[in-house]
Parts: sequence; C-alpha cells; structure tokens
Amino acid sequence: MESRAADDGMMPRTAVERFRDGRGEVGIVFDAAHLRQADWALFDPAAYPAAEPVDGAGGRGGAWYVEGEAGPAVLKRYRRGGWMAALSEDAYLWLGEESARSWKEFALLRDMHGDGLPVPVPLAAAWRRSGWRYRACLLTQRIPAVESLVAAVRRRGIDAPWAAIGATLARFHHRGLHHADLNAHNVLLGRDDSVHVIDWDKGRIEQAPGDWCARVLERLERSLRKRLGDIDASVIAAGMARLREAHARELHA
Repeated sequence: MESRAADDGMMPRTAVERFRDGRGEVGIVFDAAHLRQADWALFDPAAYPAAEPVDGAGGRGGAWYVEGEAGPAVLKRYRRGGWMAALSEDAYLWLGEESARSWKEFALLRDMHGDGLPVPVPLAAAWRRSGWRYRACLLTQRIPAVESLVAAVRRRGIDAPWAAIGATLARFHHRGLHHADLNAHNVLLGRDDSVHVIDWDKGRIEQAPGDWCARVLERLERSLRKRLGDIDASVIAAGMARLREAHARELHA
C-alpha cells in the first residue's frame, strides 16, 4: 500500500492511498482532517449498519445516507444513464487517475468549498481499476435539515426563496462554475432558506460567464416543470422570473 500527503495541487490536508487487492488496483483520495485513514470499506454501504438509500427521484440511485468516523455523510456510486447503461451500469473507460470522475468531482468540490461556496464538503473519493475499466465512488458530508427545491416549491409555491437561489447560482457562474445537470433535486434549501448546490459530477470551469448560464437556468426550469406537473404552471413561471432577475443582478453586480 502506498500512502502519502498529496502535493500535486491538492490541499495540504488531503491524503492519497493506492494499493492492489484481489479485484484490481485502487486509488483513494481523502480529507485527512476528517478521516484518519481510508480503505475500500469506506465506500461499501454494507459496512454501515444504518445505511439508508437516498430517494432516487432526482437521479439514478446508487446513493446512501451513512454515518461513520466523519459523521453523517452521503455515499455515491457513479452510475451510467441513457443508452450507455445498457452496455455497463457503472463501469467507465480508464483514461488515467486524474480523469476518474470521482477524483475530478472531489477536487472541484474541495476548491469550491475552499472558496466559501455552498457545496457539500468532500470527504473521500475512490476508483477501482480492472483492465481498461474502472468504477468510482464519492463520500461527502451530509448537509443537515435540507429539502429539495421540488419539495420547497410544492410546499411554498411562489413563496419559495427564488431570489436567493438565483443570487446563489450567480455566485457560481461568476466564477465560471458550470453545473452539468442542474435539476431541481440538486438545489437544496435549509430551514433558514440557505441554498446549497450538490452533485457536481462532470462539472467544469468556463473562462467567463456566457450563454451557458442561461442554458443552466433553462435546464433547471425544465426539471421543475417535469417534476411538478400538478402545480399551476404560472407559479413556476413567476418563480423563475424572480430567480432570473436576482441571478442577473448578482452576476453583473
């Protein structure tokens, strides 16, 4: 087993372990401030007696609420969607460690959290390689006492914190942070109307705000209309108008 503190662009408290077991090569990057060590059991839901599947309404399943050394957390196994899932449910083409989806999301979350943006704290990420394929997992801190934007709009309608959401999304966009799948389940709201953005798989950094910002908001609106088909469409239209106004104001402030 190889274990070291990361020095290739990662934060000082980030550590890396690499080893081989009976199922292939393994690499794990983790936050040494929250975890003393990391092995593959950290990413096995069966290792957590009280593991609870996350409602898959906003994704493809493969996620659990767990609690371990680092406290309440969310464990995610990366899974494919669309026609690619017919070829393999959870295996990806190996293009090198730095290209592993779990490591890329860990690094992006780490940097965003370090900049004070409201994202989950990344605890650990792993890949397991067998030949030309790999599988990946991510462990993040669970954000307490939150509900999805879907739940908030269903409960509060036009009184949901639309403007706060727009302003928060503008903070990300101002830094060029492009969420690849901003659906209404990836925006979480706290009891104090604090806004959190989760699931940054395949997220990327653009050179500057641009037309892509509007496309992200359009995707969010389509998701709301799809998930809330029983809600009066005028409520979503009015709410998104408030969201876009606050987004534009914050983005160009």
